[in-house]
Amino acid sequence: MQIIEERTTLTFAAIRSAGEIVARELGATPLVGHPLLDRLVGSPDGGVLVKHEHVLPTGSFKVRGGVHLAARLTDAERASGLVTCSTGNHAQSVAYAARLAGCHATVVMPACAPQVKRDGVAALGATVVSHGDNLGEAAAHARSLAENTGGPGAPSYVDTTDPRIILGHATAYLELFQQAPDLDAVFVPIGSGTGAVGACLVRDALAPACRVIGVQSAAAPAVWRSWRSGAIETAPATTRASGLATSNGYPATLPHLRAGLQDFLLVTDDEIDHAARLLASHAHTLAEGAGAAALAGLLATDARPGRVAVICTGGNASADEIARLAAA
Repeated sequence: MQIIEERTTLTFAAIRSAGEIVARELGATPLVGHPLLDRLVGSPDGGVLVKHEHVLPTGSFKVRGGVHLAARLTDAERASGLVTCSTGNHAQSVAYAARLAGCHATVVMPACAPQVKRDGVAALGATVVSHGDNLGEAAAHARSLAENTGGPGAPSYVDTTDPRIILGHATAYLELFQQAPDLDAVFVPIGSGTGAVGACLVRDALAPACRVIGVQSAAAPAVWRSWRSGAIETAPATTRASGLATSNGYPATLPHLRAGLQDFLLVTDDEIDHAARLLASHAHTLAEGAGAAALAGLLATDARPGRVAVICTGGNASADEIARLAAA
């Protein structure tokens, strides 16, 4: 892995540079039309395209952030190791980054994190620390590990909204708009909003007429509330979709979301489960809750644009999610 010690900002030029780094490690993911989904939505053939990010290593688009992060770590970060918090996919991304860079990672995960994602983090060689009932409590503990260890060997905290992570996530949309430059809309699931920020930045450069529409669970609406008010809001995160279980807005992503999103939808967890069943039956795809949220958003939209993409961001379905699919 080539190491590039350089701090970056959120520009399209930086996304292109990140794309070159990510492409050396990861292949482009498929963008595929599924006739059964077209029929269901009432679109012409090829009107609904699914970006299959779940086929990447770690089963999620977030590994893109890890690959880019690994190339951008400083010597001090590689020497001290990394610490972060996550309910799962960001955790695996940072663990993947640490393995690429040859350093150690400690990941704090709350009680709500699915076991399949805990196992994935451990399999990548990171240390898993269980702490707290929610992501906010896990984040506070992770920061304390970085801040209170003391000395030059203290691990470096990697936030989910680190610019290096966001730029890596944005490469999914760089690929998307290169694969389909004529999209009318893109539906993007939102947890912290890093993926949606990337979608908006790339859209502005390559397809300014395309609408970017965010989708969040109504059982974890903190970022949606923040988007509406313009201030950082908090809200309970009781959603079954662990990848969407954020309990507060994020200062690093909120300005970009407010400037770039044309709409922001809330869907219920039952609607997310329904979309996951449709992805399984109509698109041969096993999606976790966050990975099915974009399709749930499309199905909840009355005025559906002509040619749309939905992003299946992850396939790390928990045992409970798989059981709910089978029970229908």
